[in-house]
Amino acid sequence: MIYVCIPSHNEAETIGLVLWKIRKAFEELGREYHLLVGDDGSTDHTAEVLRIYSDVVPMTVEQHSSRKGYARTAESLLRQAVELSDRPKRDGAILMHADFSHPPESIGDLVRRLESGADVVAAEPEIAPGWERRYRWARKWAGFLMRRNLKLPGVNDPTSGFAAFRLATLRGVFQRPTPVLESEGWAANAELIGRASAHARRIDTARFTERHDLKSRASRVAPWAAIHATWKSRAVVRRAVASEVPPARGRRRRAKEGV
Repeated sequence: MIYVCIPSHNEAETIGLVLWKIRKAFEELGREYHLLVGDDGSTDHTAEVLRIYSDVVPMTVEQHSSRKGYARTAESLLRQAVELSDRPKRDGAILMHADFSHPPESIGDLVRRLESGADVVAAEPEIAPGWERRYRWARKWAGFLMRRNLKLPGVNDPTSGFAAFRLATLRGVFQRPTPVLESEGWAANAELIGRASAHARRIDTARFTERHDLKSRASRVAPWAAIHATWKSRAVVRRAVASEVPPARGRRRRAKEGV
């Protein structure tokens, strides 16, 4: 079973088609899947769209009456996946966005890497040409900062939020009942990769094209604010990841970069 975890806030214009394309991706893979969607205090008609699609895709919706934020929503969905699975060494979870910045067509690549033995797959972005230069610059530097901060072998950019995990690795991360992720936004994505990697035997990377031209609204990301927040979160992320204790010290991990 693959659990697809999708935090969402006011994504009514895109989330329906994203869910449909995920369904098509799994039909081609022939793998069993379940969608876990977090509607994080949306004020548009996201809830109505999700009700419609709940009749045609296997999906559980976590509804927040007020906004909790990206990190809390993502962690809650991933915790659900761990709790639902009775075979965490076999089952996996994919974290992705609801606005088409993470292409559903790339899900197959992530799943195949899990099936080939990876425990964590960090999907690293190539920003589609034509997107504003400030955003491209901010994404590049966020990846650079967190790469130097975490020093994960083979991982150049852990900040995209598009990733796959063997559930056994997440079970190690979420042993405590209280919230684990201490950062937000791009830094939270890096923190999650870093924490899970402490419990992984093998870390892979995969490439994907990050798109921002397939949604009807402008990006909510303010590039300068996002890079400043990532900079300020460096120490928090480094300390959080260092607190993760692997179940067996001294075992070898290898990273393989995807093409």
